[in-house]
Amino acid sequence: MWLLLAFCSAALLGFYDVFKKKSLSNNAVLPVLGLNTLFSSLIFLPFILISHFHPETLKDTLFYVPDAGWEVHKFILLKSCIVLSSWTFGYFGMKHLPLTIVGPINATRPVMTLVGALLIFGERLNVYQWIGVLMAIISFFMLSRSGKKEGIDFKHDKWIWFVVLAAVLGAVSGLYDKYLMGRFSNMVVQAWYNVYQLFLMGGVLMFLWWPKRKSSTPFHWDWCIILISVFLSAADFVYFYALGMDGAMISIVSMVRRGSVIVSFLFGAMIFREKNLKSKVVDLILVLIGMFFLYLGNVLG
Repeated sequence: MWLLLAFCSAALLGFYDVFKKKSLSNNAVLPVLGLNTLFSSLIFLPFILISHFHPETLKDTLFYVPDAGWEVHKFILLKSCIVLSSWTFGYFGMKHLPLTIVGPINATRPVMTLVGALLIFGERLNVYQWIGVLMAIISFFMLSRSGKKEGIDFKHDKWIWFVVLAAVLGAVSGLYDKYLMGRFSNMVVQAWYNVYQLFLMGGVLMFLWWPKRKSSTPFHWDWCIILISVFLSAADFVYFYALGMDGAMISIVSMVRRGSVIVSFLFGAMIFREKNLKSKVVDLILVLIGMFFLYLGNVLG
């Protein structure tokens, strides 16, 4: 069941990337990100309030948010900082780069998570996992060659480094989830980290964007901004629920989740009419093969 939920989360994440790309087109990045945190918070705020003031209403349901003290919230606040940093870099990169390049880079996050587990938790990789890591490295190199055909130099393009940094921070968040999920309620983490992000993003907008708004790219409303929050919240809810099930393996759930690249790649090709698709398809296939070997490594290792 948890594996099926992981695939569901992947599909939702793919559409999240598509709506994000559409919303960021010729638009100011920080307000779009700010509205995303606002709408995501509004989705979960009713569950927080009802759980606190009328706990019997949601008790024993998936949407119950137990009360928690600072000893829990300090860990959630740290997650909010990590995720918001990842989103900020990722949103800027997404705006300036093709979806068919951003998607495959993001899909290498399980490899980064695996390397992080190797360095932080002292986990050992088996031969299948090493093959997966190698395939990810090769796919990144080939993706850089595809990017050059569009005038994107991976070594010197700052937006590529923004996406890479976003992916690294996303992997850090994944490793941190492994710690959080074993200790705290899924809904406490998901509901409150969205709320904390809203306050953090409010400060960013007030001090960084608002004073310079007239001299930068203007913001315009797009209804896809709401869909960003809806699909992301749904994807995260299914993800956290899957992790909380008996027998769920975070490494496999994280890998399956990165299958969202297939959805975003298809929409990048069909809707956004992006270029050099033949070479990028080869890169994508290598990424997926790498993910399959990581899966084998977890199952057979």
